[in-house]
Amino acid sequence: MVLLPDGNVLIHKLVLMLTNKLKIMKNSIVISFVLFSFFTNAQVAIGKTTIASPSVSLDFGSGNRGLILPWVTNVASVAGVVNGTMAYDLADKKVKVKYASGWKDLTVNTFGTTVDPITTVDGVTIQNSATESSTAKVGIGTLTSTPGVLVLEDTNKAMVLPKVANPQTNIINPSPGMIVYDTATKLLAVFNGSSWTFWKP
Repeated sequence: MVLLPDGNVLIHKLVLMLTNKLKIMKNSIVISFVLFSFFTNAQVAIGKTTIASPSVSLDFGSGNRGLILPWVTNVASVAGVVNGTMAYDLADKKVKVKYASGWKDLTVNTFGTTVDPITTVDGVTIQNSATESSTAKVGIGTLTSTPGVLVLEDTNKAMVLPKVANPQTNIINPSPGMIVYDTATKLLAVFNGSSWTFWKP
């Protein structure tokens, strides 16, 4: 004759066995997710739902909008700048890019203004008076110590600028430091506060 364990004891053992298996499955899922996140590539789309190419880290949707570059009082006073950094220099109202030999102007016309697009007042403070952290930044990709407001860290991806046909006529009230890719002329378009400058990529 075989004695069966009490029904409650059997149910308790089954619950313990299932609980242990669920813990193992949960841990496996968490470990898989963590490992998967190490092998994924950071890609960001703004104004759209898909990325155009796997070699793009930041992609903008279509529309009559541009990317406003960070404003600095003077590019010469920015410490720790790396090549490829772009900024709108308030001292001489020019968009500049950092090269190994120094800063290169991307703006031909030097009569730009710092007109506030909302109040249309020239010479206003561009940035509000909020306290900022000088080390604050947004990074896309593996974060490093590279300084900047928005740092694209990918070594095998590029940023796709906002695409606008004829930005000089289609972007209403552009802001100083705005940059777009002109799809009509296939040129890089930079706004200095008073006029657009076009550059061949």
